[in-house]
Amino acid sequence: MSFRARPEDGVAFVTGASSGIGRAVALLLAERGFTIAVNARRAAELDALAAQSPSILSFPGDVTDRQKMAAIIAGIEAAHGPVALAFLNAGVYFPSEREKFDVDVAWRSFEVNVGGALNCLGPLLEAMVLRGRGQIAITSSLAGYGGIPGSMAYGASKAALIYIAEVLRMTHEPAGLTVQVVNPGFVETAMTAPNADFDMPFIMSAERAARIICDGFAKGGFEITFPRRLAYAFKAARLLPHPLLFPLMRLATRRARRDI
Repeated sequence: MSFRARPEDGVAFVTGASSGIGRAVALLLAERGFTIAVNARRAAELDALAAQSPSILSFPGDVTDRQKMAAIIAGIEAAHGPVALAFLNAGVYFPSEREKFDVDVAWRSFEVNVGGALNCLGPLLEAMVLRGRGQIAITSSLAGYGGIPGSMAYGASKAALIYIAEVLRMTHEPAGLTVQVVNPGFVETAMTAPNADFDMPFIMSAERAARIICDGFAKGGFEITFPRRLAYAFKAARLLPHPLLFPLMRLATRRARRDI
């Protein structure tokens, strides 16, 4: 049976916790009895979150700073005990024009979404492997399943996270570690706010998403994905041959923009 963290096993660590999904997950884990170490760049927002529960501890820092994140994780474990559950949720989304390639946007997407996760995975895996137990969940996206016009950099970075999570699950599960990937659809957050000109089917609140995610932590399965209907549609599309898939995706994204 895969390891599933309980409050008595240690601390929960949540990145990208100043708003959106990360904030909602931190609050719900606190309700469920965990001590939560929350991380994000915005110290004021983290402190406001920590003020809502004595179980939430603020550790501000930028996930793209490898040394800073290693120091934060070491500090958490030294002061509050082992990290039993890590939710690596920090990420960025930059809306892009479908016809224009912006190399700066592409690199920044990978720096935060992929590099930020890797900077946390290094010290977390080292400690968890030594203990022989631990649970790590990485936020990816349904966009990581395949190409979507207008989401090249974002989707590619999320595809990389799915690949990383798959390999880590296969590699470390026999040693007592549980690695999961969280693939949300559209959630009402500051990240989706720029999509005002784009239809977002089955969009849900961050609080509802947090309930699904935290329930998924307790179950321990590899993939936590929602909403199911949208996930099934994305997965089914990937079964199509490319001569059918490419025009279908072009049509779907054009129609989504036109219907607003």
